[in-house]
Amino acid sequence: MAAQVSRRVVNVINLGRMGFLQAYDVQLRYMRQHLEELSGRRYAVGLNTLLLVEHDPVYTVGLRTKDYDEIEEKRLKSLGAEFYRTNRGGLITYHGPGQLVAYPILNLTHFKPSIKWYIATLEQTIINACWQFGIQAHTTEDTGVWVDNRKIAAIGVHGSRYVTTHGIALNCDVDLMWFRHIIPCGIRGKDVTSLTKELGKPTPIKSAILPFLRAFEEEFECEVKYRMLDNEDVSFLNLNQMQEKSLEQ
Repeated sequence: MAAQVSRRVVNVINLGRMGFLQAYDVQLRYMRQHLEELSGRRYAVGLNTLLLVEHDPVYTVGLRTKDYDEIEEKRLKSLGAEFYRTNRGGLITYHGPGQLVAYPILNLTHFKPSIKWYIATLEQTIINACWQFGIQAHTTEDTGVWVDNRKIAAIGVHGSRYVTTHGIALNCDVDLMWFRHIIPCGIRGKDVTSLTKELGKPTPIKSAILPFLRAFEEEFECEVKYRMLDNEDVSFLNLNQMQEKSLEQ
């Protein structure tokens, strides 16, 4: 009998509601551990991590953004949102309550050392998750995931020696008015949508986590272990255990 090949493990940590900078510090902590491993200063198994978070209102711009100067920054801050310039790819986007943000901190050499493959797999993960809700999503020549000509998820990533930071934002039950103050991802003439808008009923983040993780497991061919942060005795659960827990609640 052939030996069974163990699947890659990705530890999922739900950070809950957290500010953008604080969550970015968490990303950097895991990224540094990966880079130390690549430099031979650390040997660690199980560093591949998927951070889930819901941000306070914030606008972030990527490396390609030149249109949002200090005047625009002040305008957006006056709306009650924070504003940060980042090292991710892409242009401007919004994060806020009701949006599931996922930051995979992965060593792509454990998967496939290709940023192009990585972005395509993230897109397919969102498409898979939307399909579980009965929503037919797709990609276009523009990065991200769309329902017809309405963007339901944004993607912006950064890679250093094939270690990834930043990630995706899936609009669940987010207030779409925040997007009207910008040109999301620099794409004119396109609308933004959410699970709530497409389904015609409130669809909070908590209802999207399990479909998203199922899709992530399938598309990245890995096993996810979900970390519950509402208990001091932190433990990791696999998807089956997580599903059982959600059914009990």
